[in-house]
Amino acid sequence: KQFSSHQVTMISSPQFGRTEVIDNTLNPDFVRKFVLDFFFEEKQNLRFDVGIPGKKCGNIIFTAEELSNCRDIATMQLCANKLDKKDFFGKSDPFLVFYRSNEDGTFTICHKTEVIKNTLNPVWQPFTIPVRALCNGDYDRTVKVDVYDWDRNGSHDFIGEFTTSYREFSRGQSQFNVYEVKKEKNREHLQPATLNLLFIVINHCLTRTQLNFTVAIDFTASNGNPSQPTSLHYMSPYQMNAYAMALKAVGEIIQDYDSDKMFPAYGFGAKLPPDGKISHVFPLNSNSENPNCVGIEGVLEAYFQSLRTVQLYGPTNFAPVINQVARCAEDVTDGSQYFVLLMITDGVISDMVQTKEAVVNAAALPMSIIIVGVGPAEFDAMEELDGDEVRVSSKGRIAERDIVQFVPFRDYIDRQGNQVLSMARLAKDVLAEIPEQLLGFMKTRDIGPQPALPTSTTTTAPLGLNNLCI
Repeated sequence: KQFSSHQVTMISSPQFGRTEVIDNTLNPDFVRKFVLDFFFEEKQNLRFDVGIPGKKCGNIIFTAEELSNCRDIATMQLCANKLDKKDFFGKSDPFLVFYRSNEDGTFTICHKTEVIKNTLNPVWQPFTIPVRALCNGDYDRTVKVDVYDWDRNGSHDFIGEFTTSYREFSRGQSQFNVYEVKKEKNREHLQPATLNLLFIVINHCLTRTQLNFTVAIDFTASNGNPSQPTSLHYMSPYQMNAYAMALKAVGEIIQDYDSDKMFPAYGFGAKLPPDGKISHVFPLNSNSENPNCVGIEGVLEAYFQSLRTVQLYGPTNFAPVINQVARCAEDVTDGSQYFVLLMITDGVISDMVQTKEAVVNAAALPMSIIIVGVGPAEFDAMEELDGDEVRVSSKGRIAERDIVQFVPFRDYIDRQGNQVLSMARLAKDVLAEIPEQLLGFMKTRDIGPQPALPTSTTTTAPLGLNNLCI
């Protein structure tokens, strides 16, 4: 690859992502990968911008491959003995570069370790890598590891290499594997240099942990009269409203990881018959003893029935529903179950202080919260709950994990009116963080992989559409 720059930006209207910056080289090999949804019915134009504007920057070479559904994650720690001395006034500053083999026999970089300064016997920090990034789920695909001596000017010295596979890695699970580092590029062997690998598989696949999916829908008056076409709750005979679309988009993906397909469904912010009492957590099926609905279609049916019986009112309180699900999550913290709460709302939270406290408490439990904002309102306050930049805090306590994902549905609506496409885009984004949030809880509690469920009780489905990795 020939560049006169250090960074490439991949643009898919709007900007999709950027590579890392690589200094002091005209031939960078970027580690960062991009996963794109592939839509058969669309022409998907991509533009790649190189980091120095106005100059001819050489050629960009990229490879694309359909990703497998493997969601295993491997943790490795490596150390080496008696590496070659490359520095005149010191020893070596070694680092490792991992390459996955492609379908055409070429290799693509997939991971770099940190540099360990001035040693021939380095011990690198443990790192975690998705198995599909390493071999795309093909356990016998070749994995190549190069050892380099780091130089400030970017002309790193090659020390040696070895090849293996994910299957070979995993055969030494929980003990050391030993590999001989060979300097194949010059067709000579080093002095006996070895690289030791401690390999652990963390395969918290969603098919091995039961997901419990709960829905909460905003029934406040700001949604408008459900009998009027201007209402966000309007039940048109021709198309779904935004609430139904968001519910169906997320629910139909996540239901494949819930073996009994029974989903608790609640409403909040309405006056209930017969006495008009305001409730911030009422069962959509009117059964307080058993709020479960059968499948996503059952949730939709209960939602439509509630629109006919309750009076939209207010205010918009989130904390009661979050606490309701948190009480269930408190009872199962052994990693066998994980709770996902989908909240769909049209407005600003009225009980932000209580909601932040509820989120901080829930962050210590096996639980994630997805918030979908519908309608034209400004949702700036919601960003405070989505702890991507700053973790949520309450009364001096900081949430130990980021468990909230907020998105405004309007950002995903297809301009040609394709509801299926809009729902697919929404589901992909709001569910993208769930596997990492689940894994984060497991790691903080030091919970090992769960035994696989019998294949007759669960099905496996990808979180989204077909993926391409570039």
